[in-house]
Amino acid sequence: MEEIRRLADRFDLIEPVGGGSMGTVWRARDENLERIVAIKELLLPHGAGEQKADEAKNRALREARIAARLVHPHAITVFGVIDEQDRPWIIMEYLPSRSLADKLRDGPMEVDDVIRLGIQLCSALAAAHRAGIVHRDIKPGNVLLGEDETVKITDFGISRAMGDVQLTATGEISGTPAFLAPEVARGEDATSASDVFSLGATLYTALEGGTPYGTAENPIALLYRASSGEITPPVRSGILTPLLNRLLDVRPDSRPTMTETERELRALAAGEPTTLVAEEPPPKARKGMLIGVIAVFLVLAAAAAAAVVVVLTRGDDTPSGTAPPQGSQSPVVTPTSSEPVAPPPSSAPSSTPPPSSSSSSAPPPAQTPGQALAAYYALIPGNLEAGFATLTDNFKTNRKQSFERYSGYWRQYSSVTVSNVTESGNTVSATLTYVKAGGGTTTGRETFVLVQQNGRYLIDSQRAG
Repeated sequence: MEEIRRLADRFDLIEPVGGGSMGTVWRARDENLERIVAIKELLLPHGAGEQKADEAKNRALREARIAARLVHPHAITVFGVIDEQDRPWIIMEYLPSRSLADKLRDGPMEVDDVIRLGIQLCSALAAAHRAGIVHRDIKPGNVLLGEDETVKITDFGISRAMGDVQLTATGEISGTPAFLAPEVARGEDATSASDVFSLGATLYTALEGGTPYGTAENPIALLYRASSGEITPPVRSGILTPLLNRLLDVRPDSRPTMTETERELRALAAGEPTTLVAEEPPPKARKGMLIGVIAVFLVLAAAAAAAVVVVLTRGDDTPSGTAPPQGSQSPVVTPTSSEPVAPPPSSAPSSTPPPSSSSSSAPPPAQTPGQALAAYYALIPGNLEAGFATLTDNFKTNRKQSFERYSGYWRQYSSVTVSNVTESGNTVSATLTYVKAGGGTTTGRETFVLVQQNGRYLIDSQRAG
């Protein structure tokens, strides 16, 4: 019998319980805390060279640490990450479960069951988005169904860290495009809106028994379909059909947020009126989609001519995890870095408007001033257009702020977290922790004044302390 391996002189690997293209999942015992955990052993890109392997390992370590900031009843908790035997190992909670991908091999689910599943997923993903965490790989293989019908999402950011779902300059494609948002399939960065699309594709698959893009033996053909955003209309989705069509909208700014999606699902579950209905894309949107698809086709054709290397995930990875602590459904965020709303003023203001983007250019919806501030920082740096739109004209004028200076400043940072928020009317004080893109953190206490304009809170001023 094979001898049990030990990691970090603490974790005994008992048996493999899953695996896939990114590595093997082990059931293990944490000797220090005397509990069973799941450990994901990540495989580094094969044949990519030492530099590429080191980059993938560092990304995996960083993404795992970001994921560890989220603690939620419907998300697998990341306890830690270690670098041993020259590869990353993610320590997670262990959940005796089967994946949604496994369950769907028995056939599609009923509408009411999918609504209940969707509510649990949305609650975790909405909490992640409020904490500034984008999942990037929502699919049935990353949805766990516990023995007590608990639903949990796992593998936050890990696919991106390991180079999954990317079309590189060398023409290498990895990952499965079946659940990709169109903008991601076209090479744009994943955002919270991309997560919404992938959630919609996952719920669609649970209901319809197949993915929105159908199937294709050729992965480039499937990626092409994803880039176009053309889906097969759902036929088994019943009362979920209008919401599904909104989740799968080709335009990111026309999709509901994860919080809005959760609210709609809860209304459907309770038999209450809903507010989200499907929209037809305007002619300009259709033209833009066509141009985007043509561009992707040209890129894919060039990649194929240059001997495309296809590393396609043929099946969903089998993830793992165990029940998180009971309690509040709000995320617990461990600070990792911070900095001011905008860069220091320059000698002359600029009126250059921000460029148009497929991402939403609207500021976060009005909540309390403190929630609006947290929502603002959740946009940084992934959706700078929406972030810039959250500043009042008065703020921009006083700071002599142009979009070019604003975006140039924020691209120094990989994330910002907000903690210890206090409110007094429209004045909000919070501790901000800024994580620099190259490593290192800065933490400080900042005070903001927010004003309401057109039903939304905007940031009007900021000062230290």
